[in-house]
Amino acid sequence: MRSYVPHVLTVAGPAPAAVALPSGPLQPGHCSLQAGLRSWVERQTRCRLGYVEQLYTFGDRTSLLPERPADRNRTVSIAYLALVPIGGDDLPMQQGWRPWYRFFPWEDRRFDEPPARFLVLERLLDWARSAGQSPDRDRVRRVNLTFGVDGVPWDEERALERYEMLYEAGLVPEASFDRGLEPPADLAAFAGVPMFADHRRILATAISRLRAKIKYRPVLFELMPPTFTLSALQKTAEALSGVSLHKQNFRRLIAQQGLVEETSDMATDTGGRPAKLMRFRSEVTLERPAPGVRVAATRRGSYP
Repeated sequence: MRSYVPHVLTVAGPAPAAVALPSGPLQPGHCSLQAGLRSWVERQTRCRLGYVEQLYTFGDRTSLLPERPADRNRTVSIAYLALVPIGGDDLPMQQGWRPWYRFFPWEDRRFDEPPARFLVLERLLDWARSAGQSPDRDRVRRVNLTFGVDGVPWDEERALERYEMLYEAGLVPEASFDRGLEPPADLAAFAGVPMFADHRRILATAISRLRAKIKYRPVLFELMPPTFTLSALQKTAEALSGVSLHKQNFRRLIAQQGLVEETSDMATDTGGRPAKLMRFRSEVTLERPAPGVRVAATRRGSYP
């Protein structure tokens, strides 16, 4: 997390998508899958991982993933979600850290509606309405549900569904890469930065998982320093979820759930009045089974 913008650690990938996620094969010297993950990622990025959990197993066929011609075995990737709570001045591989909203520009709804979302919706609705001789009502309904259109509330946890719909509609470069085609030039205005093979699908899966998980597990505090202000905690929750939160409601929720406790110190670098420094109550994980931060977005108008 840098300046309340979530970042993802990347490495150089082969053309045509020159950005990839850190990866490597499981080797005989790795005693477990997670040990292999830590070994490869820390070797490639010089970054020590914090919280780690297995995310998903991916085996989609793509023209960019190599297959062995002898047996035509498909490449299978076991993806992990890892959190790294370090500040901007301490980051190794500075240029490898990229804001995840560059890959999904339609997902950041904390401020004004992102222009990419309007462009995406226009193209998606054109795709839905041009199916066959008449508009495909099922496609239109799916667009409405997935992107929060026509009165349907925005669901921040559907990041993966939104990316997969854009892939299905041919509105991300990876859809063209996998068909051996050159992506249309106009996709650059809204489609985000493409990634190698299925790596952007993996990243979308991680975003969806993390946005859901902060609501029922205290993983949000993995990204916080030992002491923090409630304002910093809210901004971190907003950055991950991509939605703005009501200040009083957020603080009331944190207080009701007993997630934090006051320290005797004050933060004086707030740009205004000093603020109380808080810390996470680790005992909360023993007190109840789902001690998360149940974010609820402030209301916004829907896309017409």
